[in-house]
Amino acid sequence: MSRFFELGQQVLVSQPFSRLLGTELCELSEGYAELSLRLREDFKQSYGYVHGGVISYLADNCLTFAGATVLGNCVTSEFKINYVMPTIGELLVAKSSVLSFALRQAVCECKVYVVRNQESMLVAAAQGTIVKIETDIRTSA
Repeated sequence: MSRFFELGQQVLVSQPFSRLLGTELCELSEGYAELSLRLREDFKQSYGYVHGGVISYLADNCLTFAGATVLGNCVTSEFKINYVMPTIGELLVAKSSVLSFALRQAVCECKVYVVRNQESMLVAAAQGTIVKIETDIRTSA
């Protein structure tokens, strides 16, 4: 297990919203992150597709995990997402990589796939700017 993966597991466990949804860290290495989320009925919108907010959350979190491997403590400054197809399936998998980084920010991309009947299909693509933060906001007053 890499040092990135062990630290990433600790960070994921410290995120109440990620725990609530059941997010899992699949892979974390320098410049790359992969998260997954088992889909449940309560993640669906009125037409039976996975709600865009669930997909957006996973992309955003995955972008930040990738950025953290080159920046350390960080948050999302901005991101955009394109949904390429309605989502029905068993599992979401987000794969993010760092495109470019400097001392205080990283530009990352993320592709989100759904696994349905053992096939993987692209459902969304996102790009974001991740910025370094100096302090842990949980301990600052």
